[in-house]
Amino acid sequence: MKSIDTEKNKSAWNSLEKGDLCEMKIFIDGYKEFISKAKTEREASDYIEAEAKKKGFIDLYSEDNESFDPKGKYYAKNRGKSIIMINIGESDLIDGVNIIGAHLDSPRLDLKQNPIYEDSDMVLFKTHYYGGIKKYQWTSLPLALHGIVYKSDGGKVSISIGEASEDPVFLISDLLPHLAKDQNAKKMSEAVTGESLNVIIGNRPSDEEKNPFKLNLLKILEEKYKIKEDDFKVAELEVVPAGKARDSGFDRSMVMGYGQDDRSCSFAAMKALFSKESYKRSAVAVFSDKEEIGSVGNTGMLSSFFENFMAEILFRIKGSYNELMLRRLLSNANVFSADVVNGFDPDYPEVSDKLNSAYLGRGVSISKYGGSKGKSGSNDANAEYISKVRMLLEKENIVWQTAEVGKVDQGGGGTIAYILANKGAEVADIGLPVLSMHSPFELISKVDLYMAYRAYEIFFREMA
Repeated sequence: MKSIDTEKNKSAWNSLEKGDLCEMKIFIDGYKEFISKAKTEREASDYIEAEAKKKGFIDLYSEDNESFDPKGKYYAKNRGKSIIMINIGESDLIDGVNIIGAHLDSPRLDLKQNPIYEDSDMVLFKTHYYGGIKKYQWTSLPLALHGIVYKSDGGKVSISIGEASEDPVFLISDLLPHLAKDQNAKKMSEAVTGESLNVIIGNRPSDEEKNPFKLNLLKILEEKYKIKEDDFKVAELEVVPAGKARDSGFDRSMVMGYGQDDRSCSFAAMKALFSKESYKRSAVAVFSDKEEIGSVGNTGMLSSFFENFMAEILFRIKGSYNELMLRRLLSNANVFSADVVNGFDPDYPEVSDKLNSAYLGRGVSISKYGGSKGKSGSNDANAEYISKVRMLLEKENIVWQTAEVGKVDQGGGGTIAYILANKGAEVADIGLPVLSMHSPFELISKVDLYMAYRAYEIFFREMA
């Protein structure tokens, strides 16, 4: 990778040499496979676990203390929805570790607990949207169903319908323009309501007199998937866009796909951790759940899962444990909050400050702060830490840019950065710009994701 003058030649593409392009192609091909297969937090967590095992990582809680390797590689999953990995380094953990934290959940539609109903000779699913979405964007596009169903006998059925070429897909209907006079008069946020995001799943009746369409659908579900109507009450089923991630643009410079916020950063962090067999300073990758709804719950970053994992590692290395050890570890930690930021969109320039926005193709983005209404809910990283990050990136000729989420009074957004900062760690948001964020299909530049991967790699390897 060659050095470029980012003031004169801002595009990160110009920093790439032939070898970089070859490496990037392999990296992006793997990434597209990941986000095509891992469309839910459970699927992403399973994917990362499988890759970790290939790299020699061991489930921390599958071994006793006697077989524990104080220089080993370990992981732990949390209820199938989040996962942590550590490659234990040479230096004492209490002196600090290098942590990259990303999240696996993405905006979507969840099925309600009693979702199935019949109306007007059709069968539909009722949904409840998850995270910040524009509701109108979820109509009139092919949808798939992913998740798990627990049966009354305790058995689990894994569901993925709508991805294979022979699978059916599903649809949320929209009004035809000929009859949309009243709809068009409404604000965009009110034109499609949450309660109208109902997924059409059937139109063929059984021979029954009462609810023939629903009964035929239930018969299919039981015969093909061994699922009964009552099983939906304890299921976790997510409606997501159907189809694979694809190259975008005549020059194939971009990737279009669902869930790139924040599984793009998750994939880059995973690959960065796997890029080296051993580290001087312990390298930790955290992949959390529930970020899109505030990092809450026992699988979100606000839970005790991360701290419990690190406490367990400390205990097994030291042979004893006290809270002061963990507090010292956290206060001496360096953290990248690996999350995306909005990219500057030339169709909507009025919402962004052009001097302080991230642009597609200009490299990995550094957000010193986020939040809204005067940085509320933000980490607001220290200048000393941002300076260290800058020197690290420029040493490796990694092209970077600064980022801010829109104009000051326009809105804003947050990440998990403040959570670990509250524990005393040094934290900065390091990610990549995305267009159409939180929509069914988001757009990124391949070179930005590659630069993020390179940034995460050098962070694990050299950040002190």
